Amino acid sequence: MNIGIIGAGHIGGSLTRRFSALGHNVFVANSRGPETLAALAQETGATPVTVNEAARRGDVVIVTIPEKNIAELPRDLFAGVPDSVVVVDTGNYYPQQRDGRIEAIEEGTTESGWVSKQLGRPVVKAFNNIYANHLLKKGQPPGTPGRIALPVAGDDERAKAIVLKLVDELGFDGVDAGGLDESWRQQPGSPVYAADFDAEGVREGLSKASKERKPEWRGK
Repeated sequence: MNIGIIGAGHIGGSLTRRFSALGHNVFVANSRGPETLAALAQETGATPVTVNEAARRGDVVIVTIPEKNIAELPRDLFAGVPDSVVVVDTGNYYPQQRDGRIEAIEEGTTESGWVSKQLGRPVVKAFNNIYANHLLKKGQPPGTPGRIALPVAGDDERAKAIVLKLVDELGFDGVDAGGLDESWRQQPGSPVYAADFDAEGVREGLSKASKERKPEWRGK
């Protein structure tokens, strides 16, 4: 599969390494340009490209950049990209720690709902509730007791099924977390955030999540 990755930080770098090792064709981009990704490309065999190229080279395109930088992406990033291309958002909103205040999210729009509106494309929310190092190193074969599970939320069942398959390939159990309007259940501060639960634990954690943000996850 061709996978475009926009963002080469902790999560983007881990996904580049893992998907490349699994034999996928990875096209990775960052805000500083392809020439700054030479070391990652040499290590993994991934192809460094521009942000616009990453959006056009993948059957799946993963957007994994800080929330505050989403609005700085090209407004025509996905113009002309077929509807069949699956767009994945891994982002989290850290208003006090990094992103500053984003009013729409503060008023109740889910993080990935806001990202979807900025991109002008439906998105699937995944890979946001696990540490990058665990994503890189803690995958296990199917059926392994205690295999870490990752929630996947989205409105397009076909797109969600593709992402769930990729989660399994990476060595994790995928848990269908419902539609994008339910993706708040896996945001920072929720029971499943950075918890490394198995599938049963993720389902229980999702069911116990509260929509009200804790003070440390709200903007000032």
